[in-house]
Amino acid sequence: MKLEKKIRALKIRTLAVLLCLFTLAEVNYPHLRPQSQLAIFAGLGLALCFLCHPLAKRFRGAAWSRTLDWVLVVATFLPSAYIVVQTEPALDGFWLGGTSLGDRAGAELPLDHAVGILGLVLILEATRRVVGWALPVLAVAFLAYGYWGQAMPAWLFPHRGYGLERLVSQSFLHSQGVFGIALRVMLSYVFLFVVFGALLEATGATRFIIDWTRKLFGTSAGAPAKVSILSSGLMGSLSGSAVANTATTGTFTIPLMRSAGFPRQVAGGIEAAASSGGALVPPVMGAGAYMMLEIVDPPVTYLEIIQAAILPSILYYFSLFMIVHLTSKKMAEKGPVKDEKKDGTLSATVEAPRFLSARAERLSGLIFFAGLGSLVAFLIAGFTIFRAVTVAMAVVWVLSLFHDETRLTLRRLLKSLERAGRGGTSLVAASACVGILLGVVTLTGVGSRLPATIIPLAESNLFLALLLIMVSSLILGMGLPSAVCYLLLATLIGPALGGLGVPPLAAHFFIFYFGLMSMVTPPVALAAYTAASIAGSKIMATALHAFRFALIGFVLPFLFVYRPELLTLSPGGGKASWLAVLGAFALVVVGIVPLAAGLAGYFGRRLGAGWRVVLLLAALAVFDPLGHHVLSWLNVVGLAAFAAVAAWLLRTRPEK
Repeated sequence: MKLEKKIRALKIRTLAVLLCLFTLAEVNYPHLRPQSQLAIFAGLGLALCFLCHPLAKRFRGAAWSRTLDWVLVVATFLPSAYIVVQTEPALDGFWLGGTSLGDRAGAELPLDHAVGILGLVLILEATRRVVGWALPVLAVAFLAYGYWGQAMPAWLFPHRGYGLERLVSQSFLHSQGVFGIALRVMLSYVFLFVVFGALLEATGATRFIIDWTRKLFGTSAGAPAKVSILSSGLMGSLSGSAVANTATTGTFTIPLMRSAGFPRQVAGGIEAAASSGGALVPPVMGAGAYMMLEIVDPPVTYLEIIQAAILPSILYYFSLFMIVHLTSKKMAEKGPVKDEKKDGTLSATVEAPRFLSARAERLSGLIFFAGLGSLVAFLIAGFTIFRAVTVAMAVVWVLSLFHDETRLTLRRLLKSLERAGRGGTSLVAASACVGILLGVVTLTGVGSRLPATIIPLAESNLFLALLLIMVSSLILGMGLPSAVCYLLLATLIGPALGGLGVPPLAAHFFIFYFGLMSMVTPPVALAAYTAASIAGSKIMATALHAFRFALIGFVLPFLFVYRPELLTLSPGGGKASWLAVLGAFALVVVGIVPLAAGLAGYFGRRLGAGWRVVLLLAALAVFDPLGHHVLSWLNVVGLAAFAAVAAWLLRTRPEK
């Protein structure tokens, strides 16, 4: 048994390292056709899915289950190899009928369809293992929609229907489905940042961030929670995955918050909200920024996306800091909380372990900031994204050599590549699966018919149309990785917003933010679920707290539409003046204060329900998401109401 485990671990490491090296080599120095690149990328990623994730938890370790995993691994390489052989000109001697797979479009052979069906089944099963049932069930529903289109009711956009062969060709054999934009973005952009993050973590950057933020906040109110917010924001910018970020930083920060007296569900909620916002933080922004490069029309540059994302990310984390600060002040009035070492969390006197010496810690900090700094510098210098991140990895590696504890030796390098490969499997599987949906959307034309339904509604009431899109985003985002959710929604709903007179980049940020907020929206809030498992708290209670802490994330998207100056855009889509940008930003900053006070129930003193409602209404008036002017009458009313309430509460607060 031990020998079998060692062999399995060795094969997992080999596949993971091969996946990383193949991606780095082929993205920077391509030798294969695009479809062949994606076929190998998907094949390696799906094989890792089957080896790293069991059929079901209750079957983990069963001999027949392990055998099935190996059968699926072998089966996974068959469709990938078939695509490569039937696509690459160097292998034209093996082309069926003497023509490539692309040239057989519309006249595919039975063997083509058989391979396509096998590939689709494997993708659905791999996605189920790593993401859960939501996405594969949705993919099957879309395939059923494509097949039984004639039987659909009028409200479900009926069409003439397509046979199984046509659906398989569209979704797997050619470049508009599995091997389309979703998987291409993962290969060309996102996976490289997964590797980049793994290399930084191997140098001790994660530990440095947590230690540095602890020193930064010292003994301020709610310091451990503020450590969680800042460290999760910095690390989340690299990973782009709310779940992975929660699992990584939450292992350190949730016990720290528990040791300071934060209830389990509150600690988990803070971590989930902070991790979910990480993908909003430039310069990396997870996968969303790279997908915008492919989708937004007219095209925008990467630097334009980063510039647009700066102020919203500041506002999101400022809101989170304010809510946590006021919540901590409120908790302090209750007096010290009893130590809870019995539940397995850290006690108030226990420090999280330090893994680096002082000198190595300083160097790891230099490596972290040099890595991010060089990435931005190379982007500004005009490097392509994949070349910039590759050079930034080289910078990280060179700087790591100056100390034994940070040095990326061959052993550490292989371990970090293995961690990146294993961590990226969910992205590979999910992007391949969402390609099935996109293939059906393209084939049936539902992607253009849905916007045609929403646009007339918006002509009479834009706000109602935005609410409909918000609800659609949150529902479709349940159980999906945020990047995959954005891509799906941008394909289905993006054209509708584009027809509403909204600046294209603002429209895509609207969708992107709600895709991220699905991570903390009950009942399916994957980031909150992960945090709850670490905190040992009830899932739904943790999700509700995460929703409360991240509430500003549900307001900002509406402000993007009505006040695009927050994205440094004018209402016409051009560049806004700095005066307009600063005015819009300052207004939202002021509005966040009563919002945080109302949600926390504290402003100089504990607040009852009445005061909290008044403050929340004042915040909403200050935001005035429907206001088209720099300062509307509702803004003035909200500012006056908040000033009056704040003055009264601070004047009448009890003496300490």
